[in-house]
Amino acid sequence: MSQSSHPSWKDRKIVLAVSGGIACYKSAALASRLVQAGAQLQVLMTEAATHFVGPLTFQTLSSRPVITSIWQPQESFDSEHVTTARWAQLVIVAPCTSNTLAKIAAGLADDVVSLTLAALPRTTPVLLAPAMNAQMWESPITQRNLKTVRELLGHQTVGPDEGWQACRTVGPGRMSEPDAIFAAAEKLLPDR
Repeated sequence: MSQSSHPSWKDRKIVLAVSGGIACYKSAALASRLVQAGAQLQVLMTEAATHFVGPLTFQTLSSRPVITSIWQPQESFDSEHVTTARWAQLVIVAPCTSNTLAKIAAGLADDVVSLTLAALPRTTPVLLAPAMNAQMWESPITQRNLKTVRELLGHQTVGPDEGWQACRTVGPGRMSEPDAIFAAAEKLLPDR
């Protein structure tokens, strides 16, 4: 089956939440794959993410304005994060940095990604694709946060993988490849 003919993705409302790490470049490929499969894609970016890949990249791929701030002008009377949370059928956080993982685990909501996740209905599936260097990944605090989001919130994860990292080390913490994230997300799509 070609990438452009995935009936399971056709017209699905997907939020891709991009947090600030070098793995953002892989998120652009994931966005393209989701759109080619037929998904309606809304991209959210933390301010830090915009330093790695520009919002215009994701706007071009998704054909939608990218939400980068909780202070952005909005089209509806509801807050943008509430509207987006109600709209989403699945949320993919890729990359999910150590900082974003900690915010989700602690219930902090001070950027558009964490605020939208906090406003999600409990029934909306969330897939996290962690990405950080090996020392950050192996930190007991990171592992505690991972356990919290899995057990308390029911969020699913894909990866991280092992390999070469931008910090010039080798180990666990590399964000999974876009195809692996796509496959893991497809398993979480709710029944129509």
